[in-house]
Amino acid sequence: MAIENIITDEHEESSTEVFLSDVANSDTHGENSPYFAGWKAYDENPYDEFNNPSGVIQMGLAENQVSFDLLEQQQHSSEATTSTNSGGEGSNIPSFRENALYQDYHGLLSFRRAMASFMEEIRGGRAKFDPSRIVLTAGATAANELLTFILANHGDALLVPTPYYPGFDRDLRWRTGAKIVPIHCATIQRETLEEIFDFITSKNIHLVSDEIYSGSVFSSTEFISIAEVLKARNYKGAERVHIVYSLSKDLGLPGFRVGTIYSYNDKVVTTARRMSSFTLVSSQTQNLLASMLSDNEFTENYIRTNRERLRRRYEMTIEGLRRAGIECLKGNAGLFCWMNMSPFLDENTREGELALWNTMVHEVKLNISPGSSCHCSEPGWFRMCFANMSEQTLEVALKRIHDFIAQRRKD
Repeated sequence: MAIENIITDEHEESSTEVFLSDVANSDTHGENSPYFAGWKAYDENPYDEFNNPSGVIQMGLAENQVSFDLLEQQQHSSEATTSTNSGGEGSNIPSFRENALYQDYHGLLSFRRAMASFMEEIRGGRAKFDPSRIVLTAGATAANELLTFILANHGDALLVPTPYYPGFDRDLRWRTGAKIVPIHCATIQRETLEEIFDFITSKNIHLVSDEIYSGSVFSSTEFISIAEVLKARNYKGAERVHIVYSLSKDLGLPGFRVGTIYSYNDKVVTTARRMSSFTLVSSQTQNLLASMLSDNEFTENYIRTNRERLRRRYEMTIEGLRRAGIECLKGNAGLFCWMNMSPFLDENTREGELALWNTMVHEVKLNISPGSSCHCSEPGWFRMCFANMSEQTLEVALKRIHDFIAQRRKD
């Protein structure tokens, strides 16, 4: 009892704030963004067709579920093969012991080879990737932050084209101390990539090409990788270029946390490998995905079918919005569309946009992302994800939008 009293008395007498690091006290995490606030609204009242049909539909999550059945079929097929092979001598199936013990921190060679091959395949064979230059990370989030640590000092700035993923404000700034300078631009064509490469060469700065949607274009010829530009120039000046990729979007496996850094700079590769010990991918995950990506019949069918399904889902979405009287930017890739809600703003400002967003989330019960959270140059644009739900749920969402706009016009 005496000890408890002493502890209590000391606690009451102490008014000094406990010291924490600058990172802990930083306000650059970005969690107060409407982008994350919308997720909270969904988590508190998630839509369910049967159990909660009036709940919030999650349209702020760029997740690809349209081809998940193909992944499940591949795994069932793989499991059937595994069941006929005990994993004994001569088997290529990793044992529990192999998965459980320490592996090369640089990543399993079998997986890096499979990843390099897959990256080439989704680019139509127009670019080549060396497995020895691939560094594995726990998702593209870790890859982007790791590269920022390598390329930038505290206080240095990153030029980031907008609109960009709201999480960049966290991923690139929070722990690194780097700054972001948003650069407003439109679609980047090959000519623009050429100009950007000339710019970074003349200024002796680095280029990080985030290509996580490279396999989610609706046509196999519509994506141009910076690797193609480098190849056409015989890789002159390539040491300033670094590519980020992951399996979260194209393959629809965000929960597996698999990202890659591909750099043409030897020192960046070496440093990234050293730092990757803080963001490893499990051996079990690497072995499973090495087997999946080495299945050429599966990858060929998946890439083709996934593109077709994404295109159909995109067309279904923009047609539904068109019927509601909402225009969209023309897209050729990705898991979302940009819809123009500016005609329905009470005032053509960021505040007007956020007021409409608040109505959409809490009254219409749709979590869509306001353009201001992505640093759009004009108020009234909203990002609407369409690939993370069933077609039936998407139809419900489109009907809610249609009814809301119809009522808005009456009022």
